[in-house]
Amino acid sequence: MKDESASALSGSAVDLTDCDREPIHIPGAIQPHGLLLVAHRRTLEVIAGAGRLEEELAPDWLGRPLGELLQQDVAAVLADVTVGPGGTLAAASITGLTKTWSVSIHRAGEHLLAELEPERQSVARPGAALAWLNNAATQFERASDLPALYAQAASIFRQLTGFDRVMIYRFLDDGAGRVVAEDRHPSLGTFLHHHFPASDIPRQARALYLRNRTRSICETRYHPAPIRPAEFATIDLSDVGIRSVSPIHLQYLKNMGVGASASISIVQDGVLWGLVACHHNSERLLAREEREAANVLASGLARQIRAKEEAHAYRERLRLRTAEDQVVPRLNSDGAVWDLVAEVMPELRAILDADGFAVVTGRRVTGHGKRPDDLEIIEIARFARQRGAEVFATRELSSVLDEAAAYRAEASGVLAVCLPEDKATLLWFRAERIEEVRWAGNPHKAVAGSSDGALALTPRASFESWSTEVRGCARDWSLEEVEAGHRLRRAFAEAAQGRATRKLNRELQRALADKDALLQQKDVLMKEVNHRVQNSLQLVSAFLSLEAKASGDPKVTEHLTEAQARLSAVALVHRRLYRDEQVETVDLSRYLDELIGDLKTSLGADWAGQIALDLTPVLMPTDRAINIGLILTELVINATKYAYGGRSGPVGVKLEQYGRRIRLVVSDRGSGVTGNRVGFGSRMMTAMVGRLSGELDQLDNEPGLRVVLTAPIEDAPR
Repeated sequence: MKDESASALSGSAVDLTDCDREPIHIPGAIQPHGLLLVAHRRTLEVIAGAGRLEEELAPDWLGRPLGELLQQDVAAVLADVTVGPGGTLAAASITGLTKTWSVSIHRAGEHLLAELEPERQSVARPGAALAWLNNAATQFERASDLPALYAQAASIFRQLTGFDRVMIYRFLDDGAGRVVAEDRHPSLGTFLHHHFPASDIPRQARALYLRNRTRSICETRYHPAPIRPAEFATIDLSDVGIRSVSPIHLQYLKNMGVGASASISIVQDGVLWGLVACHHNSERLLAREEREAANVLASGLARQIRAKEEAHAYRERLRLRTAEDQVVPRLNSDGAVWDLVAEVMPELRAILDADGFAVVTGRRVTGHGKRPDDLEIIEIARFARQRGAEVFATRELSSVLDEAAAYRAEASGVLAVCLPEDKATLLWFRAERIEEVRWAGNPHKAVAGSSDGALALTPRASFESWSTEVRGCARDWSLEEVEAGHRLRRAFAEAAQGRATRKLNRELQRALADKDALLQQKDVLMKEVNHRVQNSLQLVSAFLSLEAKASGDPKVTEHLTEAQARLSAVALVHRRLYRDEQVETVDLSRYLDELIGDLKTSLGADWAGQIALDLTPVLMPTDRAINIGLILTELVINATKYAYGGRSGPVGVKLEQYGRRIRLVVSDRGSGVTGNRVGFGSRMMTAMVGRLSGELDQLDNEPGLRVVLTAPIEDAPR
């Protein structure tokens, strides 16, 4: 909630963002306690300068070589270290006309900038700087939490700088700043926990804090020393520590009663996290060596802040995961989302530390704890689902939903999780928490009239504690809590998938049970059919055998024996169909192997030892396998009848697969083709080969005959 005083500036011709456009990196002047030499980068000739150069360095400084004025070989120094934008090279100190000066060299485009500052004869802890910094870093590590770390940092930086007041100043998400720790002289008032508006540190000033991470103003009432000649006043002084600062900022410090100030940037991963802000009641110079030590210390502080933030986030994630583990297994039960959530509402509310909880499916609402009315909850759920996000979180619901202002006492903060199952919405509520924000003075810059009647922007004149009341906001949802919302959504989705899977499994079990019952019925039926068919085939086979023995005609006996063999092939097919679970297809090699086994029995021992098999496993539709079995039976019978003139001899049977076709070869070493026989068997084979869409070739086996059947494994598509 913004304070009413903001309206005092409405309609004013002054743009409060003017400070963001002030070119503070090219002030055209320096602070008078230092000196500046500007030299051409290639010739190293001094072409401009600022400060009391004539009194402190040389009366004829303009046009002289930079190395001569700095009493060292600048070209050699520059050769050792690359100097670029944002970089600083510390050169050797020099002795001027009245004092010793520390020297820093910067690059600005085609110019080199030599920055000279008075060198202190005795800097605090000169011989033990590293040990002192190490001890400070150790104290940072030992801080128990972030508030303790901030307080420790303020104390240590005050020891290092000697300033009357040192504040740890953190930037907030809205650009404003807050003093999170302070160490001060007892006579001074406190700024601890006070806020400062974003306009106090303009955007371009924050950019400079990232580039040049330490800045010192040794006396706020100084008169700037301009760059001479004036044509060089636009040189970029971003990297120069003694550059003059904005007159508005100087007046700001004077209004605070500050005589000197310093600031050290706290940077995390290239982002300006905050500042170490130092104030002194009187003039105070922060020497270059002290600024460098402060910069190193600030880097260590930034790392410790990050480490403790990550540790806090880890503990929060661990707490949330532990709480989730108590709830998530209970979501895997069977039932509707409504019923499952109703059983664990108190636990779900506690997970995200909410004041209230509700679940909405359609226009049904149930909840737990402090929450709005059901109709208002339905409206919140509808609004959350319309946003299209899986998880929606806000600490100020009334800022995006106007109607929410009416029930901000119950639900200023909302975290919504939209579930796909039953289009349910889970809602966590946080009640309004009225906050009193303390500002260091009125946060709005003043507008004053000038002599010509125009309005001008001026800094605040008072920094007395000034409070505003913030309403309509709840405690913020942390990143870890929002992540927990996403995890809960995934848990509900996985539970829904589990319920769907279990339901499908139950249906499959019922289908399998039905199938098993049908298979049992089939088995009983097949046993009965097989028993009857086998009995019938055995009777027919026995009859053929008796007739063959009783017949005195050799030809009749031969025909009866062939008929018995063909009947045996049919009986074998029937037994195979009965034994196999998969009746649509058979392994052709196994079928033919059993078929030849039966033929060996009917042909007698002399032939059984002569028939050799080489069969490749091939899966084939049963009806096609039957035809191939009948063809093989006929080919083997023909070989035993005609190849060896009534004697036994070797017969080979080979089955091969080529792509989607089979090749069946029956070969002998006998007399070869002995006439063109056209009987019942030959006509049957011709019919079977045609039914298979195959080809039957008779080839010379040298000696003997090779009969080759080639056919597709499956019927051609129609």
